[in-house]
Amino acid sequence: LRVAHYPQDPSVLEACDRLGILASVEIPLVNEITESDSFYQHCENMQVEMIRQNFNHPSVIMWCYMNEILLRPHFNNDKERQKVYFDNITKLAKRLDSITRLEDPYRYTMIANHGDFEKYRSTGLTDIPMVVGWNLYSGWYGGELKNFPAFLDRHHQQLPSKPLVVAEYGADADPRIRSFDPVRFDKSVEYTTRFHQYYLQEMLKRPFVAAAMIWNLADFNSETREETMPHINNKGLLTWDRIPKDPYYFYKAMLTKKPFIKIASAYWNIRTGVADSISRACYQPLQVTSNLDSVELVVNGESQGWKKPQQGLCEWNIPFLNGSNTIEAKGMQLRKLYTDQLTVRFLLQPYNLNDTIIRFKELNILLGANRYFFDNKTGQTWQPDQLYRAGSWGHIGGKPFKMAGNSRLPYGTDKDIRGTDNDPIYQTQQTGISSYRIDVPAGQYEIILHFAEIQNAAGKDLPYNLSQSKPEKQNQRRSFNVYVNNKLVLENFDIAAQYGTARAVSQKLLVSVEKQGIQIVFNPLSGEPVLNALQIRKMY
Repeated sequence: LRVAHYPQDPSVLEACDRLGILASVEIPLVNEITESDSFYQHCENMQVEMIRQNFNHPSVIMWCYMNEILLRPHFNNDKERQKVYFDNITKLAKRLDSITRLEDPYRYTMIANHGDFEKYRSTGLTDIPMVVGWNLYSGWYGGELKNFPAFLDRHHQQLPSKPLVVAEYGADADPRIRSFDPVRFDKSVEYTTRFHQYYLQEMLKRPFVAAAMIWNLADFNSETREETMPHINNKGLLTWDRIPKDPYYFYKAMLTKKPFIKIASAYWNIRTGVADSISRACYQPLQVTSNLDSVELVVNGESQGWKKPQQGLCEWNIPFLNGSNTIEAKGMQLRKLYTDQLTVRFLLQPYNLNDTIIRFKELNILLGANRYFFDNKTGQTWQPDQLYRAGSWGHIGGKPFKMAGNSRLPYGTDKDIRGTDNDPIYQTQQTGISSYRIDVPAGQYEIILHFAEIQNAAGKDLPYNLSQSKPEKQNQRRSFNVYVNNKLVLENFDIAAQYGTARAVSQKLLVSVEKQGIQIVFNPLSGEPVLNALQIRKMY
């Protein structure tokens, strides 16, 4: 356990002592230094105080004193002055390391560096501590997953005598966001599970990796963050209120010695999706984590076959029926049966909206995104948009919004959307949309159109988003008219002028349909029309 970059309640190390958890502790010396004698003396005082306070905890094996100290270097436009700054950091590191070894010659010292190998090597910071820690986020804040094992190998080749620990690694998983085609920084639980599976696999291949610390056990407050859940860092294996996410069960399957089986998607027990064209079911993937030799999945009483877990996971594409679905995972080991059960409530969307058996009830649609969103307050599941298909629903024209100049976000914005707790509904949109069609049968319907002006709504440039380029300004204003079944419902609609940027806007309409379904037309007056999300519910 790496105990953060600041003092913790004494109960943390007391628990480590009782449970046999190895721990490293450190002082709050993060990202930069102040070049003054008083600052240096203060750092020395903190280090000595930390050691003397915690010396008798048997769980503590490392004393740490810097975290990502070169992440945001000073004097970038004056290289000679910057060299002096770097030299002062190195001198401070030597002083802190020497004091630590004098205070406690029995434990290790460590510096945790961010992933700029050459910068830390050239400044001598990799030579000073007994253990070198690397905070690595390849495939998250920047780069690709494959850069992670390449970095580990580089350390081993160039610093073969220096013990290596991965002092931080992780990826955000907003527990409300799921995806069947996960990509970097979409905040889906599925991408994060894939991230951890890859990292653990690569570390286990390399015995020279002495230890690794997941960042973090549980979601926690981080005031400067915006993203899908503002002011929360979602890298936890648990939610902020300690509900396990899928990666938690993955690690349990990989690391526990006791027989283990768990349906990974247990948190996602309310789903929706469109029925297959030739069946009365919707096929969607479901993962099981286990360390058993093989696992069988049974859905609504029918076996989906046996599979052998690969790196702690196995996956089936299973048929969900409308209503309640009973799922059971089971496996044998040493003639003993191990099982796990899950009930999923599924709202099946008819392939054809005029289906008389699977009757249309409601749709909650995210435009410009390839992810699902579950609102745990209302119990509503939002599904990704689709291109219009006759007899069904979907957009006509336009493209998903992607922030210009941002190489990190796959789509949408990471800006905090004011006026809502459900930011993901408003953080993506279809830009340049010409119309939206829903081929519902005759009846009375409630429609809610959701908008937010996210152009020029980039999130804060956080220091650890290393690959973040500066978003380009797009000053073009937009205004448009909206017609529903030829009736003007929004005239000269200018989201930014009327509501400001990055604010949730909803427009509720009642529509009577006789024969032709519902057609929403967006008529541009200036700039391109947009639509962020859409809800439709059959009243009667």
